Amino acid sequence: MAPVNGSAVMLAVGDIILDEPGLAPCFDSSRAALRAADLAIGHVEVPHTTRGIQQKTAVPAPPADPRHLEALPEAGFDLITLAANHAYDQGDPGVRDTIDTLRGLGLATVGTGMTLAEARQPAVVERQGLRFGVLSYNTVGPAESWAGPAKAGCAYLRVITHYEHDHHSPGAPPTVYTFTPLADVEALAEDVAALRSRCDVLTVAFHKGVVHTPATVLEYEKQIARAAIDAGADVVIGHHAHILRGIEIYRGKPIYHGLGNFVCVTKALSYDASNDSPERRAWALRRRKMFGFEPDPEYPLYPFHPEAKQTIIAKCVVDGRGGVEARFLPAYVDKQYQPEVLARDERGEQVFAYMERISREAGLKASFAWDGDEVVVRAGQAPGGCGQSL
Repeated sequence: MAPVNGSAVMLAVGDIILDEPGLAPCFDSSRAALRAADLAIGHVEVPHTTRGIQQKTAVPAPPADPRHLEALPEAGFDLITLAANHAYDQGDPGVRDTIDTLRGLGLATVGTGMTLAEARQPAVVERQGLRFGVLSYNTVGPAESWAGPAKAGCAYLRVITHYEHDHHSPGAPPTVYTFTPLADVEALAEDVAALRSRCDVLTVAFHKGVVHTPATVLEYEKQIARAAIDAGADVVIGHHAHILRGIEIYRGKPIYHGLGNFVCVTKALSYDASNDSPERRAWALRRRKMFGFEPDPEYPLYPFHPEAKQTIIAKCVVDGRGGVEARFLPAYVDKQYQPEVLARDERGEQVFAYMERISREAGLKASFAWDGDEVVVRAGQAPGGCGQSL
């Protein structure tokens, strides 16, 4: 690709759930950082429609008012990924209205469509003379959320789970293996290759991972993230787990395995009278036992793992030839559900140490160092101890 002039900053955040009205102030503490970026990417988790038809897709998310999405361009977002397990929870209207509303607000979208061909189409936007290409895939099901040749939904990769009883204790926990079928990996590679000549910086977003579980990065997550890099991607970002995951540098390219929550305000996972769905209340109770956590009672509209209050904003500084320097901004979700961007103070150091620890526990090779109030991510084994400086 011919060299280009200029440089740019791309930011990316994790899950955004805007179920309640009046949530624009939740972006107040991050607005300056998002607006300062040349490109800001977010992930919208649930369909926004007033005419949805609830589907039988596991535990479907309730429809959110399309007007709630008006907070996103005001906050500074430019592009929204949509491939997710809840993409088809409100049927065709949910897919159509979410896309149309976001695009009507001037935001690019990627990852869903009225057909699979549409869902696999990338988004390409130009900033500072650089072309940014983005692809978005869901890996966590349910199959009903997937787009088809004549069906609306999301772009997807299948994941196979194999339980191996490798010891002689009936009923004991098995070893679990996960992998993505070769055909799906090859389809991903084809999409990346087709986009590569159209952009200077190529990002692949995956909705992936085990929810509400600290540190864990499964085999298939590493498989598909590294496959995307092998195929030509420059950056990989993950979301869905509703809790941070670690970071690795693979072949010189950053993989943010899970960006955690950003602004997520919902009653859909509450287990009190504020949740008007018996089905969703039952799931809210079941997941507490399944994943072994209790939401913080001081955060009634934030029904997630207590560690999910820590979050980050991925920052990629792109030079004029498309080279990427990986960084992140530590942040913390306060009691007003605002992700506050932190300085290098005691709280910032806590998020730094958390990212360092979960990356190490997941077996991800990366090193972290402070540069002012930002953290630079480089190749190598994550160091122990306090935050280092450049």
